[in-house]
Amino acid sequence: MGVTVISIKDLSKSFGKHEVLRKIDMEVKEGEIICIVGSSGSGKSTLLRCINKLEKQTSGNIFFRGKEVRDVQREVNEYRAKVGMVFQSFNLFNNMTVLQNCMLCTRKVLHLSKEEAFDRAIAHLKEVGMAPFINAKPDQLSGGQKQRVAIARALCMNPEVLLFDEPTSALDPEMVGEVLNVMKDLATTGLTMIIVTHEMAFARDVSTRTIFMDRGYVAEDAPPSELFSNPKNPRTREFLSRYLAG
Repeated sequence: MGVTVISIKDLSKSFGKHEVLRKIDMEVKEGEIICIVGSSGSGKSTLLRCINKLEKQTSGNIFFRGKEVRDVQREVNEYRAKVGMVFQSFNLFNNMTVLQNCMLCTRKVLHLSKEEAFDRAIAHLKEVGMAPFINAKPDQLSGGQKQRVAIARALCMNPEVLLFDEPTSALDPEMVGEVLNVMKDLATTGLTMIIVTHEMAFARDVSTRTIFMDRGYVAEDAPPSELFSNPKNPRTREFLSRYLAG
């Protein structure tokens, strides 16, 4: 197995008296494609937001390459440059073109020259099939196109890990495939990915590990060949019953 990139120890998160994550232990190794599945409200997106430090954990620790990620803004910024995130709602700047959206962070955070930022943006927009739209504004794009731009923008930071928070849930059904195809291609590049998804066939076919979360716990963590064909946990079997029947 590869080198551990992210290590999560005893992670819990509560909102008031509501405990959303309960003592999560998890390791992410270089090159892994981890899909996290589970019912709505099981804690999947909260776990991802804690990993990216968008939410502060109530207790527990997150380590990146052996060093704890503390809640110091400078350290968090450096960490997020290496651990990128793609959101379900795209989070593009509507007053900027596609090209400007992709150049902004590399200029501001990585301090690339204008020429370097441009070249990197064009390369990744080509990678996701969006190079013809560099001068378009987000409101001129379909949902699938916006999400592909968001993926290109995240790739421009050259992340070591890329997090996806239900990247197809805001899309019309006919647009889901174009985004999943981009993610399938990314999965072959060696990029470490953690993906919260409701797309069971995608998780089965693309992930190297599939995690089933239930009521804030990691209920099952197994290779997809095991989890989808012979789940051990009764709650996993119940959750997958319709999919397995299909």
